[in-house]
Amino acid sequence: MNTLINGLHHVTTIAGEAQRNVDFYTHILGLRLVKKTINFDAPDVYHLYYGDETGSPGTIMTFFPYGRLPRGRKGTGQLTYTAFTIPTAALGFWINRLHAQNVAVSAPQKRFDETFIRFEDFDGMGIELVTSDADARTGWATGPVEASLAVRGFHTVTLNEANPDATIRLLTEQMQHRLIAEEAGRFRLAAGNGTPGAFVDVQHSPGELRGQQGAGSVHHVAFSTDTNETQLEIRQTLEEAGYMPTEVLDRNYFESIYFREPGGVLFEIATNPPGFAADEPVATLGRDLKLPEWYEPRRAQIEAKLPALNY
Repeated sequence: MNTLINGLHHVTTIAGEAQRNVDFYTHILGLRLVKKTINFDAPDVYHLYYGDETGSPGTIMTFFPYGRLPRGRKGTGQLTYTAFTIPTAALGFWINRLHAQNVAVSAPQKRFDETFIRFEDFDGMGIELVTSDADARTGWATGPVEASLAVRGFHTVTLNEANPDATIRLLTEQMQHRLIAEEAGRFRLAAGNGTPGAFVDVQHSPGELRGQQGAGSVHHVAFSTDTNETQLEIRQTLEEAGYMPTEVLDRNYFESIYFREPGGVLFEIATNPPGFAADEPVATLGRDLKLPEWYEPRRAQIEAKLPALNY
């Protein structure tokens, strides 16, 4: 069987003020702003991408910052927490750093024999840092956090579901995940090589209110596939199972299809190529505003409407 799904590709979230978003993810979390572009469907809004040095699949957190916007509400039918890995020895550093930045952070907690801390960004987006010495990826080390302490990339995403069975069937029967653990109503599934960045936790949340979109809520989660051919293969698999994936859409740095999972979370399958160096060198990723070619004739008008960013 061909490997169609490797793990996580990116998570895209709705944000409020753009500068506050940049400040949190670059200055506090120490991620690299790897791409400054626009929402292709709403060109008066930035689309900001953060990740490791090159924006590798499995490290990319992206945001649509809409400015003044009411906060969303965590609940069922939502991706509620995105977890990143950090080295075990860095746990104390991150607790102290978050406190120093006036970010409220939980005491260390345990789940599946892993230690993690939980907090929110300036818009209420749920984030966890999970200690793992099994993650061989290199974090962005040219920012405010040194390499030995840096965030490595995704570990897990948590989907809150009122009825988890159908979501688990989709992940295991059509999306090449396998159930590897269960604990207190939380089901952990893994794709690909089953290392950090390939995990999805489905949390059974009976009786919880339905989530509501707004600032700090996740718009969609994207899964990684290697090529256009593997993307088309999984698209056909989804169609045959009764899902309704979109046509392939060109996002400049990857190609995408979208569909809703049974609980309501928007899923995307994104290709790994061509990547973020497609239109600017790795050394200067994120420096300039990049537009798809069909918006270039409107560059002056678009730039005039976007707030200036300092980073």
